[in-house]
Amino acid sequence: MVQSDNQTREGDGPAIPLGTEADRSRRGADILTLPGLDNSGPRHWQSHWETLACCRRVDLGDWAHPRLHLWVDALDAAILASPRPVVLAGHSLGALTIVWWTQLRWREALRGKVAGALLVAPPDVDALESTPRIRDFRPLPRLRLPFPAILVASRNDDYAGFARSEEMAAAWGAELIDLGPAGHINAESGLEEWTRGFRLAAELGGHNVNMLVAELGMRRALA
Repeated sequence: MVQSDNQTREGDGPAIPLGTEADRSRRGADILTLPGLDNSGPRHWQSHWETLACCRRVDLGDWAHPRLHLWVDALDAAILASPRPVVLAGHSLGALTIVWWTQLRWREALRGKVAGALLVAPPDVDALESTPRIRDFRPLPRLRLPFPAILVASRNDDYAGFARSEEMAAAWGAELIDLGPAGHINAESGLEEWTRGFRLAAELGGHNVNMLVAELGMRRALA
């Protein structure tokens, strides 16, 4: 059975109640997930991650009709409201929201608050064939991010060619990870909880990675 918040985890030091502030402190920064257009459904890797106490979704507002400044405002409010440092894990337009937030709202006072960003399949909004619903996010920002960042791209993503993803990673100073032919790196990609991606986010946040990945797998198996 899945452990409740008042149960304890054994091993790796003294037992600490799950879900308490002490436990979250030991496990590193909180992970804020940012879905893209039309939100992330129950089979999406972001939804799997959010079964853990350290992960929570940022409500960006109107998922079907995104507006750049409204989404940036929502992310800024979520970062400021978090009592702990955060890792930002965005998919598609959520990833691009992180970059736009950095361009529009970054200030030195937040340097210790944002531990890093995982940018998964950011779309090429400048492409002529990009859907009109995401064109409010044009043009692609060009700035070096002031925190560690990892961009994960696919070789057959309909929303961004791989060469374009390489350009984004270079412009933003992000490490580029080639996921091969993985589509838009979403629920349809068959990634389930996407352990590899979760490890990347957990490492950015200074977590005990193996322990957290094991907990994620257990929660999925027993769900």
